[in-house]
Amino acid sequence: MHGVEGAQHGFVKLNDSSYIAFVQMPAIADIETEVGVTHAGSGAGTSAPGTMQHVAFNVDSLDDLLALRDRIRSRGINVFGPLDHGLCHSIYFAGPEHLTLEIATSAAPIDDRAWIDPEVVALCGIDDDELAAMRAPADYEDEGGRVPNPPIDWSKPHMVMGERAAYEKLMAMPDELVTARLSQNVPPVRVEEQAALQTTS
Repeated sequence: MHGVEGAQHGFVKLNDSSYIAFVQMPAIADIETEVGVTHAGSGAGTSAPGTMQHVAFNVDSLDDLLALRDRIRSRGINVFGPLDHGLCHSIYFAGPEHLTLEIATSAAPIDDRAWIDPEVVALCGIDDDELAAMRAPADYEDEGGRVPNPPIDWSKPHMVMGERAAYEKLMAMPDELVTARLSQNVPPVRVEEQAALQTTS
């Protein structure tokens, strides 16, 4: 969280190309945890729009799932499952700051023909054309990073970044200028300098 006063940003490595980022700020301690509002409390609970209801992570096999369950339990954390959902097996537990977490595995790709419920589709007001588009999205040809920001449409979701005028200015800036002005890419530990110091001492 470069440039955000008091913030600490930690990454948990899942593999060489996948991480979870945790952000801690002193003021977070002043926000009360309220199940049903700030936190769902379980995979079946509710939370306010825009909050994380729960997050699920994938493992390759049922053996991997059980090994992770053992590992989590060995750290003193209660875990239940696996539950057989038909499309996958899942375990559930509470993570840092009462986040609701799931780890799942599926032996075969999910067959959408069996698992897209027509009743839910109807309740969501999704017509046949929209459902077909969701099942087989139109191909998109990569444009090489050349698509500019669209004009701001305040009816769509937006980040909150200070004054509205500052946000509008930021979104209107060319990408190259945003990268040049706002990037902070110097790590806190300079590995080469430390190595050089160790060889000279």
